[in-house]
Amino acid sequence: MATSWWKNQLTGRRLVWNILFYVGHVAVFAYGWHKQASDPRLAALNGLKFSVWISRGAGLALGVDGLLLMLPVLRNVVRVVRPRLTWLAPLDENIWFHRQIAYSLLFFTIVHTTAHYVNMINVERTQVRKETAWGIMYTQPGAFTGHVMLVIMYTTAHHRIRAQCFEAFWYTHHLAFFFLLGLYTHATGCFVRGALPNEPVQCLGYGSWRWTIWAGIAYFIERVVREVRARRATRIVGVLMHPSGAMEIRFEKPSFKYKSGQWLFLCVPEVSKFQWHPFTISSAPDDPYISCHIRQGAANSADEGCTDRALGDRLGCTTAVAMESSKSAIGDEKTYGDAAFVDVSRALAAAGKMPTLRVDGPYGAPTEDVFKHEVAVLIGLGIGVTPFASILKNIWYMQQKNQLGALRRVEFIWTNRDTGSFEWFQTLLKNLENAQTDPNFLRISMYLTSKVSEDMIQNISINGSIRNAIETGEYLKGRESSLKTTVGVYYCGPSELAKTLKRKALATSSSSVQFSFQKEHFVGSFLYSQSTTAER
Repeated sequence: MATSWWKNQLTGRRLVWNILFYVGHVAVFAYGWHKQASDPRLAALNGLKFSVWISRGAGLALGVDGLLLMLPVLRNVVRVVRPRLTWLAPLDENIWFHRQIAYSLLFFTIVHTTAHYVNMINVERTQVRKETAWGIMYTQPGAFTGHVMLVIMYTTAHHRIRAQCFEAFWYTHHLAFFFLLGLYTHATGCFVRGALPNEPVQCLGYGSWRWTIWAGIAYFIERVVREVRARRATRIVGVLMHPSGAMEIRFEKPSFKYKSGQWLFLCVPEVSKFQWHPFTISSAPDDPYISCHIRQGAANSADEGCTDRALGDRLGCTTAVAMESSKSAIGDEKTYGDAAFVDVSRALAAAGKMPTLRVDGPYGAPTEDVFKHEVAVLIGLGIGVTPFASILKNIWYMQQKNQLGALRRVEFIWTNRDTGSFEWFQTLLKNLENAQTDPNFLRISMYLTSKVSEDMIQNISINGSIRNAIETGEYLKGRESSLKTTVGVYYCGPSELAKTLKRKALATSSSSVQFSFQKEHFVGSFLYSQSTTAER
């Protein structure tokens, strides 16, 4: 497992990022150490030697992390710069990106704090200043703000706490305002001060707040933009209950412009005023509505929490409604191709009970790039088919317009554990198959299995046969042998299988066929639940 983790960190964009990030931090730490040790105005403080030099080097590194920490959560900025900077930083994995900076921040915080504890003891011991260690700890703002920042950000951030009590993490993490306030005022106590002989004493801190504050300002603007955008007119036009507990929300928002494969945040204030949950958009840009499919958790499922069931209850999408719909006027039973569904929106609207819906987004996802490859391999596990529903719809629309870009072949693979989960998707697949003038353009493979092993997923999705067929000209007719064909592999499902798929895809590449791999990263599964909520 340890070998696999290191291999994952030392390949592709993560390798570039890790080199730049950690080498850069070592350089910043060394510069902070040197600047403190070589400043003649700080000769008295430098008498403490290593503890003060270490604290100052770590303090400057913390200033850099304080700036970087907010950048990955500037979702609107990430959406704009992603196409240009994905080679440099893992912008498709912005939450992973945010966590890596947080880990670095925690490491240098431990170093910085420990060194300052030693500084406080040495100040009292040497009397380089007429102060006591306890006095520095409890009367100076540097010590106070430092401990406040630690309590706010890290006490509930551990993954076990997030899994067991996500709301505790969610609400404390959104005290970021106080964290940033502590960061920007941390040096106001002027612990680092000094002067040359016969000159007035002055503060000689790095003044890192002057540049770290810009990230906080950008984040504040980002939140204002999100809030204004989320409050723009949104109208629910349909609430459908599909087999196996899948719920579909359709809505209209004239100001909302998106691309296939993107995702958004939804908030139903009546269920939770402050929690925003991420979902992939399952409709295509040419559809007359915007839709999201949400799989509701089982009533006795502790893992999935109760928020998804509360949303289903509020919208009337319950098991009882689905069973009794044919006997009552609550919903109108219709057919969706061969798949039955229950439309409960008419009853909600007639009773005046249609809830308010707030929508924030859209935000970019790797599947946005599907039309840039000659061959696209789309792999979805269970409800992980949602981003590909949008992509496949969009492919159909683009075929009608003859605007497929570089795309010439599509392999769609979907594995699931029960037949009911396939039904809501059947009409789309049938329409796509019937619309094909080229029978080889789209190949659909569906697998019914209770458990997907690593061997199974790589055998049914990526193997040398595609590469060999491309190289011999059998797969893409008219392909010039001198051209390099790009195959984009897009996956949505459990992270454990993603590692196997990525390794297999990259290993299948050759001099004439280049495989790339992308995984949906913003949320582990497409559930409206506490355990899978992404930070807004």
